[in-house]
Amino acid sequence: MCGILAVFGCTDNSQAKRARIVELSRRLRHRGPDWSGLHCHEDCYLAHQRLAIVDPASGDQPLYNQDKTVVVTVNGEIYNHKELRAQLKSHTFRTGSDCEVIAHLYEEHGENFVGMLDGMFSFVLLDTRDKSFIAARDAIGITPLYIGWGLDGSVCKQGGLRRWYNPTWYSEQIPSTPYDPLVLRGAFEKAVIKRLMTDVPFGVLLSGGLDSSLVAAVASRHLADAEAACQWGSQLHTFCIGLKGSPDTKAAREVADYLGTRHHEFHFTIQEGIDALEEVIYHIETFDVTTIRASTPMFLMSRKIKSLGVKMVISGEGSDEIFGGYLYFHKAPNKEEFHQETCQKIKALHLYDCLRANKSTSAWGVEARVPFLDKEFINIAMSIDPEWKMIRPDLGRIEKWILRNAFDDEKNPYLPKHILYRQKEQFSDGVGYSWIDGLKDHANKQVTDSMLMNASFVYPENTPTTKEAYYYRTIFEKFFPKNAARSTVPGGPSVACSTAKAVEWDASWSKNLDPSGRAALGVHAAAYEETGNTEAANLMNGSPQKRLEMLEKTAAVA
Repeated sequence: MCGILAVFGCTDNSQAKRARIVELSRRLRHRGPDWSGLHCHEDCYLAHQRLAIVDPASGDQPLYNQDKTVVVTVNGEIYNHKELRAQLKSHTFRTGSDCEVIAHLYEEHGENFVGMLDGMFSFVLLDTRDKSFIAARDAIGITPLYIGWGLDGSVCKQGGLRRWYNPTWYSEQIPSTPYDPLVLRGAFEKAVIKRLMTDVPFGVLLSGGLDSSLVAAVASRHLADAEAACQWGSQLHTFCIGLKGSPDTKAAREVADYLGTRHHEFHFTIQEGIDALEEVIYHIETFDVTTIRASTPMFLMSRKIKSLGVKMVISGEGSDEIFGGYLYFHKAPNKEEFHQETCQKIKALHLYDCLRANKSTSAWGVEARVPFLDKEFINIAMSIDPEWKMIRPDLGRIEKWILRNAFDDEKNPYLPKHILYRQKEQFSDGVGYSWIDGLKDHANKQVTDSMLMNASFVYPENTPTTKEAYYYRTIFEKFFPKNAARSTVPGGPSVACSTAKAVEWDASWSKNLDPSGRAALGVHAAAYEETGNTEAANLMNGSPQKRLEMLEKTAAVA
């Protein structure tokens, strides 16, 4: 990931102003430690801090069209840049950078070119001929982009904000396409293969859960045929972190052994995580509880990964939102509400998991790629009749069954059966259940009952309702005291990462609002409280072996 900064309409274009732009851009250098660039045209500045992944030798930014009248500063990767270059036969390119194609596409197609890009990106483009500009972000918000205005409003120009990505699912209408496991599998394999595009060492973040294990399995199968294998070898590197004895580290080690990867297992203590909290909140720029819980181990792991010389990782974010993988989806009352909840979750990813994955890794100059959020894959997965995604214990369908079933290949298995059908663990839980408990204990020592009682007076907007949330808010406010920063953070009640609407699915959840998966009472195998043991709960809460036995009995459903 890179860091980008663009400032337009500066009333002061003195050397002092340029120095100020350089200083502000330098604050993003953790995102791009490899090189810095700045382009100035009259009262417009485009700055860049580069993390070199593709064409490290000559792809420094800002980038230009042939006559340098179009300037662009980009954060991200354009996976189809070679195909796009082939369509621009009359254009001359200066570098091998995947991002240079943006300036040439604009020259050829105007602002309507954005939908042609297949990748993750945030960019700002300046046309010096009329001083018009475009600021754009990828469809989901895998990479962040913030827009602000100066006190004199001089940055404002004619134009406005509009959504360039308008797939059918965005309207939340209920789709009806039949489920085809081979189509779904093929689309995901294609998404992973795209993300093997790199000129630097890379690996896969492997928690041992379904999503990261599938990423590792597909990447491992296809790495030998990728160009990256010529430079870095055909053995995939995988990385995992957790407290000693955590569920994730054990499962990840088993998956790595099965796939034959070169596995790197890291451990951290609760105190090490607590000590890192201030730095984590500074980098991820949020006070959302579940994001901070999950970002901290990811932040620590990214530092270890960077120390090994690795600059790019592939990760499993996005699957739970697309397939309804969070445990609270067990209580979805019908397919209509199930589908609408998945749509809402995808639309909000830039505030949660995308923010975590991007900023936790880029804090140490590491880039995270997420194949589940591939445009083509999302469109295919979200066009499937949601009846197939519904969690149906009576039919042997656990959460994300259609994804599990798509990769359940008896002749050429991708993963061991019990890993393929392992119950969902949120990352903040999977690193070790005592991690969240330790965070709560620490917050209870920092925040008094009186402080929490008066929270609405201290923080009238998005008021924290727990001592843990209050503690994170105090750290956030220390770094980002202005309302502009505060307003970028979402709020509202949630259970096991649900939206506020989904809390209504089970009356008991309103009394146990916590973003941990263990708050899904009656669903998670290690739920916070004991609940009645119905037949469905026994299936879902049982051991992986018990769930497999039930699934094998109903395998004919597929």
